[in-house]
Amino acid sequence: MFDPVRKKEVPGTPEEEVRQAIIAYLHDVCKTHYHLMCCEYVLKAGRKTYRADIVIFDKKGQPLLLAECKAPSVPVDRSVFEQIMQYNKILKVPYLLLTNGTDTFFCRYHHPQNRFEALTQIPSYNQMVQNTTETHAPL
Repeated sequence: MFDPVRKKEVPGTPEEEVRQAIIAYLHDVCKTHYHLMCCEYVLKAGRKTYRADIVIFDKKGQPLLLAECKAPSVPVDRSVFEQIMQYNKILKVPYLLLTNGTDTFFCRYHHPQNRFEALTQIPSYNQMVQNTTETHAPL
């Protein structure tokens, strides 16, 4: 299958099918440009290296959304949540998305308060950027 973010053919594994479905949704519905997305984004913490499935950046190059995709046979459970939180200790994004193609969880993470806000739908790219800007606006 063709990955429009990496601009190449990739093996059509069950996890990759979920990843490509999310990429299509983020592009087609949320209006996120492909060039603002990154797949298999490398994260380093000390000697450990991780790979985030999808990271979306704002136009200034700051990470905005972190997505973790699993195959449909893998439940989105506490271990998946802990995995994305480990990644987010490094990236510190305001939006987190976990999905296996069947079950999808999306939330806004408020870093200063270490608080999660469950959201029923993924906002548009522009809304995510605007909400983040409003939160970090100077006093």
